[in-house]
Amino acid sequence: MSEARARPPVEIGLNAAVVAISGGRPSILAISGDGPDGRDALPFGPFDPRQHRTFETSLRASVEAQTALKLGYIEQLYTFGDRGRQKLPDEAGTHMVSVGYLALTRTDAEATEQLAEAGAAWRDWYRYLPWEDWRQGRPAVIDQIILPALQNWAAEPPPEERAGAAPSPRTRMRLAFGLDDFPWDEERVLERYELLYEAGLAEEAVTDGRGTSCLSAPGVAMRHDHRRILATAMARLRGKIKYRPVIFELMAPEFTLTELQASVEAISGRHLHKQNFRRLVEGAELVEPTGGSTSATGGRPAALFRFRRRILEERPAPGLKVGMR
Repeated sequence: MSEARARPPVEIGLNAAVVAISGGRPSILAISGDGPDGRDALPFGPFDPRQHRTFETSLRASVEAQTALKLGYIEQLYTFGDRGRQKLPDEAGTHMVSVGYLALTRTDAEATEQLAEAGAAWRDWYRYLPWEDWRQGRPAVIDQIILPALQNWAAEPPPEERAGAAPSPRTRMRLAFGLDDFPWDEERVLERYELLYEAGLAEEAVTDGRGTSCLSAPGVAMRHDHRRILATAMARLRGKIKYRPVIFELMAPEFTLTELQASVEAISGRHLHKQNFRRLVEGAELVEPTGGSTSATGGRPAALFRFRRRILEERPAPGLKVGMR
């Protein structure tokens, strides 16, 4: 039997959006680009049921083999199977369907060195989606580049496959970017990226033959549809921290409340009022003092806290319901 006939028409791959807080920044684990386009990629591996019983065990093994990193918390995101997602619109070869995962971990100097040796690195996730970072206020790129380009796109006659579709591009813009009477919703990460892709503003759309120009495209493109997978992971995590204590999967065993606030801000892309945040944490009873303190910041000693694990037995949805400031 020839190799072409031996290959199945569909293969299952596993992508991991591995998130950590590195140097106070929300970081995503990226494999350095070594292909013709030089783009970063998310850790990826094929699923082989002959070697692994479950997707999760296969993913953990693939990530460890590629990066020497052992994953902690992990959850399945979504199945990405659109035709053309591997930049082969004609699908002449095997069609790759990827199951995306969100994974959370902690970083240390030794692990970072091992990643570098494996050709991987922690990258600030706002490098890829810069319009999502509102910690210093509304990003200028939204009003200077994104909205004018989207408005021009929305004014064009819609292609046949989008004609009559609901909601309209203008309504989607209002919902996604918080225009008119709609507030900015930090969880609509995927909707915003998909609008940019459809409008040809994402470089991946041009590569895929679905756009013509991206000279002003914001953000750094990733291989295949990995930036879409990243957007899905970011949206999931931003929503999840509001009703589950997953933020503590990214924290050291002991931390200050300032470090906890900075981590929540990094993930949510929001600046949070210090006193309001502390009242929120105290009211949620998510942390408890260790009795120790640290002077690492150079100022007055700051009290150290740890995650109060008993909360998992006391309430069904213990999270930090952060929102608009």
